[in-house]
Amino acid sequence: MSISNSTQCIWAGEETYLLQGATQVPVVHSVGFGYNDVDEWQKVALGEKPGHIYGRNTNPTVHAFEQKVKQLEGADAVTSASTGMGIISSTLFGLLAPGQRVVSVKDTYGGTNVLFTEFLPKFNIDVTLCDTTDHNQIETEIAKGCDVLYLESPTNPTTKVMDIKRLASAGKENGATVIVDNTFATPINQQPLRLGADIVLHSATKFLGGHADALGGVACGPDNLIKQIYHYREINGATLHPMAAYLLLRGMKTLALRIRAQNHNAMQVAQFLENHKAIEHVFYPGLPSHSGHEIAKQQMTGFGGMLSFMLRENSFDAVRQFVPRLKYAHAAANLGAVETTIGPPATTSHVECSAEERAAMGIPESLIRYSAGIEDAEDLIDDLRQALQAFT
Repeated sequence: MSISNSTQCIWAGEETYLLQGATQVPVVHSVGFGYNDVDEWQKVALGEKPGHIYGRNTNPTVHAFEQKVKQLEGADAVTSASTGMGIISSTLFGLLAPGQRVVSVKDTYGGTNVLFTEFLPKFNIDVTLCDTTDHNQIETEIAKGCDVLYLESPTNPTTKVMDIKRLASAGKENGATVIVDNTFATPINQQPLRLGADIVLHSATKFLGGHADALGGVACGPDNLIKQIYHYREINGATLHPMAAYLLLRGMKTLALRIRAQNHNAMQVAQFLENHKAIEHVFYPGLPSHSGHEIAKQQMTGFGGMLSFMLRENSFDAVRQFVPRLKYAHAAANLGAVETTIGPPATTSHVECSAEERAAMGIPESLIRYSAGIEDAEDLIDDLRQALQAFT
């Protein structure tokens, strides 16, 4: 029997961990898990039997959260970390070795880009970053040798769209492990594993949790690869806290509802901005004017809650003036929450990068990232309209 995403958001992964008639998964704060039978304890410790032995390794509340994401992504296995960057780092360092090669794109999330440009090269791991929408260039670089192909679609913050099916096929033909950061799309709008990816990543802090009150990251994929990622994370120690897992688990129960509202609001806002005389350009995959619109229509069931735009007065000073004028948008370094959030890459997604580095990634200093919340779309548009009056 096929089960909808909406139903899985509520029920998936929870049944095993409901205790003594409770209808909600409890927060298990215990660091250690006791056993009267040493042989059973050893089997659990060796992974030969389900169970938990120590909080740095696994935890019942964390496990329930992981299982929900796993089922939504249609994966065989899953593991988590304390933050989105924790899971991205664990994935890359868990799968790569000195002398290997990564092919990716120029405008991935800022923290990911720092891993590619600063940290991986220290371990003699070669990284080649291609123009994000130049699929021919990406395929050419893959053919030169590629151990990991790392994709992000839509990208943060310019919402560029990559043809996951095409590039995953090229990666696998050349023996690469294909990784996709699915944070912006969520499993409600896009399922990369069905498009040929090996591993799908999420910063659960964003849309999965949806309430801007818990950090977390999660990776889904085949058992053999997830075991390698888990092993690195287990030893590295970037463990997801059980209270954070509980908050993420609770937030995910409304994921399908929230994403439907955010898809709608982002589209309405993008259409309004595209037709406003104070706006130079709008980046949103749902708009026919977006360069990746046709690909997005093929691989996404919704275009997401994220967009970005540039004021016609193309300067960072204009951004400084515009952002504080909004009443219904937090000027904050987060996204994917029930409240609308806004900010330039210089203070949000790419704060780790210099202005020159952002420019090299194709991210203008005048760009404004807008994460549509679940407010009434007309209220958001009215708010933008009044804020833009000073620029007309």
